[in-house]
Amino acid sequence: MSAPTADRHQTAERLLKSSAKKSYDPAVDIDWDAPLVPDAIWVPEHRVSLYGTELWERLTPEQRVELGKHEACSVASVGLWFEVLLMQRLLKDFYAEDPTSPRAQYALTEVADECRHSQMFARMVDAAGVEPYGPRESIRQLGKLFSVVSWGPASYGAILVAEEVLDRLQREQANDERVQPLMRQVNRIHIMEEARHVSFARDEVTRGMAQLSPREKAYQRFIVAFISMFVVRSLINPKVYAAVGIDPKEGRRAALANPHHREMIRWAGEKIMPFLTEAGLVGRPGMTWWRRSFLLSEG
Repeated sequence: MSAPTADRHQTAERLLKSSAKKSYDPAVDIDWDAPLVPDAIWVPEHRVSLYGTELWERLTPEQRVELGKHEACSVASVGLWFEVLLMQRLLKDFYAEDPTSPRAQYALTEVADECRHSQMFARMVDAAGVEPYGPRESIRQLGKLFSVVSWGPASYGAILVAEEVLDRLQREQANDERVQPLMRQVNRIHIMEEARHVSFARDEVTRGMAQLSPREKAYQRFIVAFISMFVVRSLINPKVYAAVGIDPKEGRRAALANPHHREMIRWAGEKIMPFLTEAGLVGRPGMTWWRRSFLLSEG
């Protein structure tokens, strides 16, 4: 066994031990029968996509809470969609791996985690009484190509963008006592288990980039930026705005032009973007897509 392969298996063994020590089953670790707290917010107001816009000023306090709830459920259902794509990627890697190896065993463990997370997000959306928006249909169809056009560092880099952007938002919500208790508990479970997934994906990115030629690295940079832009822009399905009487097209235009919303995305990506830059995944020919994602400033 080569040294790089041995190191990858050591990382997997460490994560397998961590998974065995601390994992959750949302079906039993969350009290799904507990009533929702009336009037509790689902996300802090300053994280709602229309915060600070003229459309926001027109909304009543009750409508602002309602929009926040729909956006929280949109993010959860988009997260569910992307976790399905992640599971496809992990199973493809498992298919090509020795099934007895620690890395293959960890891939299956992470798939099991993500299955529970997907069920948890779906049950939360159902408990909130909100439509499971998911991404727009065109993006859902485009997602079918994820494990075809992306592989290696780009696929795990895009996974990291989705996971770490959500992680930063969820950590803020989990520590905010104004947020609906169900939302906070879902976030706590996801934060705990995603920490292992992030460690695994970061290791895959670092080791993978070290083995590629300059031409292959250029392709990886383009693909990770392209996918990340669609992931970030898909978090809020435009249909959420109809819940408070705003035309979805008008709401989406206002959100994409909203400096507060753009800054929120940049803030959420503050932790992952330096890592991807250092790993060599941020650069030409993907810079246009990174800027369009709002994860990087226009400057």
